[in-house]
Amino acid sequence: MACATGEFLCLAVWIGGLIVIIGSVIPAVFNSFGMEPGGRFLTRVFGGYDRLVLIASAVMLASLGLRSWLRRQVGFGPSWTEIAVLATMVLIACLIMGVLGPKSIALQERAFAVTEEADKKDAYSAFFAVHHLVRGLYLANLGLGISLLTVKVKQFQR
Repeated sequence: MACATGEFLCLAVWIGGLIVIIGSVIPAVFNSFGMEPGGRFLTRVFGGYDRLVLIASAVMLASLGLRSWLRRQVGFGPSWTEIAVLATMVLIACLIMGVLGPKSIALQERAFAVTEEADKKDAYSAFFAVHHLVRGLYLANLGLGISLLTVKVKQFQR
């Protein structure tokens, strides 16, 4: 029961945090600040969200490990679907945090720093190419998180 509670709380943070950022924070930031200060502010917001996702990932993986061990002891544990979805979510989060996020931030700073109009256009084009990929991966993780929540609720009801 403690594992389930911890996992549901972690999914609430993972899913709910992204929904709040997308549905409320991003529109408020860009409607209140300009593009450059808003972009920098959102970089910090997503940095904080990513740290929460790291903590949630660690808790969920530890819980999954414990439940896998319990499967051998008492016959109850995670399903292969649950393992595959969580592993995919963690992999995507690591790709965002370790590779694409830092690249996107560097390209954003480059775009903000460039003064020549032609160079600025190229810099923004490079930034948005990576940014769209990162945004798509965040949305994919949101969908996977909702799917994992559905799987877990069904398992919990049994």
